[in-house]
Amino acid sequence: MASRNGRIAGILFLVASAQFILGLVVAEALYPDYNVADNYISDLGVGPSSMVFNSSAFLFGGLSLIGAYFLPRTVDFRSLTVLLALMAIGAMGVGIFTSAFTTLHGVVSLMAFGFGGLSAIVSFKTSKLPLSGISVLLGAITLGALVLFAVGLVTTGSLTSSEPPTSEFFLGIGPGGMERMIVYPAFIWLILFSGHLITLSEKQETPK
Repeated sequence: MASRNGRIAGILFLVASAQFILGLVVAEALYPDYNVADNYISDLGVGPSSMVFNSSAFLFGGLSLIGAYFLPRTVDFRSLTVLLALMAIGAMGVGIFTSAFTTLHGVVSLMAFGFGGLSAIVSFKTSKLPLSGISVLLGAITLGALVLFAVGLVTTGSLTSSEPPTSEFFLGIGPGGMERMIVYPAFIWLILFSGHLITLSEKQETPK
């Protein structure tokens, strides 16, 4: 049963990640004059791209939450299960509370970003090298980019402004680029972790 649940979790995480990445591409294409450097990812949650982006974000969170439920019930997976569930709830919140809900949107976005990075780091306990090392590295990139992004917003006074800020903390790639440095490593990890769960489940069921 544990191996079967692991496979289900892996498939759910994989589908959740793939559909969101594709949804993000479609939403960017639908948004007039969208610029990945100057526009926030959350800008896609309003206007002509809102239906695609918000539904994709909510679906990602929903599928990930179900996936977290099916994670193996072992000591190594306990903390990871909690972190992934919190990440999933944050992602669902992003799909509901758009950037028009300034404070709530900030809270749920921070949940999705922060717990996503922490999940990647904590997952090292569930795998061996080189995957465990790659997971820690990707999680560290996500959290490091999140810190730079937050500091950039605070120092430019942009937390309450819709105008794209300019800050040295964005490393020359703009607020939108820095957001992607938060999001993409976490998604790369989740896809790798999905494959690990599916492969691990298959190995456990292989007759010796």
